Amino acid sequence: MPALFGTDGVRGVANGDLTPELALRLGRAIATILAERTAPDRPIVVGRDTRLSGPMLESALVAGIASVGRDAVRIGIAPTPAVAAVARHLGAAAGVVISASHNPIEDNGIKIFAGDGYKLDDEVEATIAEAVTREDLPRPTHGGVGHISSAPELVERYADELVAAGSDLCGLTVVVDAAYGAAYALAPAVFTRLGARVIALHAEPDGSRINVACGATDLRTLAACVREAAAERPGEHVVGVAFDGDADRALFVAEDGTSVTGDHVMLVLARERKMRGALPGDALVGTVMSNVGLERALDAAGIRLIRTPVGDRYVLETMRAGGFMLGGEQSGHVIDLDLNTTGDGPMTAVRLLGIVVRGGTTLRALASSLRVYPQVLVNVRAGNKALVERDDGVLAAIARAERELAGDGRILVRSSGTEPLIRVMVEGKEHAATDRIAREVADAVRSAAARQPGHTAEG
Repeated sequence: MPALFGTDGVRGVANGDLTPELALRLGRAIATILAERTAPDRPIVVGRDTRLSGPMLESALVAGIASVGRDAVRIGIAPTPAVAAVARHLGAAAGVVISASHNPIEDNGIKIFAGDGYKLDDEVEATIAEAVTREDLPRPTHGGVGHISSAPELVERYADELVAAGSDLCGLTVVVDAAYGAAYALAPAVFTRLGARVIALHAEPDGSRINVACGATDLRTLAACVREAAAERPGEHVVGVAFDGDADRALFVAEDGTSVTGDHVMLVLARERKMRGALPGDALVGTVMSNVGLERALDAAGIRLIRTPVGDRYVLETMRAGGFMLGGEQSGHVIDLDLNTTGDGPMTAVRLLGIVVRGGTTLRALASSLRVYPQVLVNVRAGNKALVERDDGVLAAIARAERELAGDGRILVRSSGTEPLIRVMVEGKEHAATDRIAREVADAVRSAAARQPGHTAEG
């Protein structure tokens, strides 16, 4: 049996790889294994994004939870960070999110938080994966069957936390692109409560369009709307924020329509924390994907960048092990352990925009001190992820690229943890050369993938 858990839970094509039968078994395994670690009266909190397959998988999952005698509390459509926060506040046994985050519509996923709001470690995930195949899990009858309840109002507790962590945003226009996802109602409402004028984009619970040409995976519509809103009201401060399907990350658009990445956001947040004396170790935890420009801008501010492999779980592990408070990814996942235990797009947004307003400045001005070195990312569809480490042609192409970059840039070739892709990232001084090198290496990966049995020409 292939590995069940990836870098962010269990993912696959809904009703194909991730079937209701598997969701049922996962519910039984999650409830059984976590029941051994918590009091029996603690429920499991379940939330989901807007995907069409969400209710189907939710029904199967909570049936599995109840079938081993554990209670399940469904909170409905909710951002991933809201599920973590609600589970923590309730003292729950766990929080489970049914979402494939930024993945395409047809995908779905199941990720799990412990009762303290942190994602499960590898050992617990492995134990759950083993339990999925077992036939000896409990099957209580009569009064022993678990109770399933619905409490969507619990998401409001998370919204209240966002408002409490934010600042008065009067005078600011915020264009919110909710990606037809989990933050479709919550995010516009929170910014309105904070006093901003809100323009909502893709803010309906339409699971047939989640992440399609919108949200954090495609900022073009948001950028156009920000420029249009700024032109209609000259002199008014307009910014844009985009979430992905489950709102565990956020990206931004400045007043002039330019994109503001997670690197820019982390720089702003880290400098503000350092000024307050609230940045333990004077360090920010990022990943190997963060631009070298971030590293140099942080260094100028007296802040270290500690790099980890790609994936917010690795960022979080390093943060907790080293006692660091702030970390995240270029893609917009930002973790502030003062405020939540996982990547939190809405929380990142209210904190960042609060800094902008309190400082009497603009998002563009705050982000401008980061000189972004040209970075090219090419995704190649490949079922055999071992190509990165074993194919002679791929290894030779990477070696040639490293020699050409010769200290003026870097190359990273890695397998995606959530999709059947190999990602080729090259960073360098000149865009044309950087693009050429990235595409040469991607071509080598593509050729290697084409030689694999059962390959179909994609990517």
